Amino acid sequence: EVQLQASGGGLVQAGGSLRLSCKASGFSLDDFAIGWFRQVPGKEREGVSCISRADEEPYYADSVKGRFTISSDNVENTVDLQMNILKPDDTALYYCNARSRAGVSYWGQGTEVTVSS
Repeated sequence: EVQLQASGGGLVQAGGSLRLSCKASGFSLDDFAIGWFRQVPGKEREGVSCISRADEEPYYADSVKGRFTISSDNVENTVDLQMNILKPDDTALYYCNARSRAGVSYWGQGTEVTVSS
């Protein structure tokens, strides 16, 4: 069964850190670009960070540059998002997405991040 499992969300105080993990099963992440997105009720889904073997540099939204780091583990078939210096504005439901060059796309179920001030 093809599945993306996002985990690692939680409640943290401003200035704290969380590490999100996106684990793929049923397919290899090697052939996919992996992105982390977030969404707040009433707002559009926002792209946070993306990594792929085809790109030399990962992508980061301006709002998270210098605070978030995306990394992939080809052995574990996971892509993690290390989030440091968290702000209340980072509060959202975080999703991971895997997209192939052919346009095949898989979404994880989302993991909740709440940053208190």
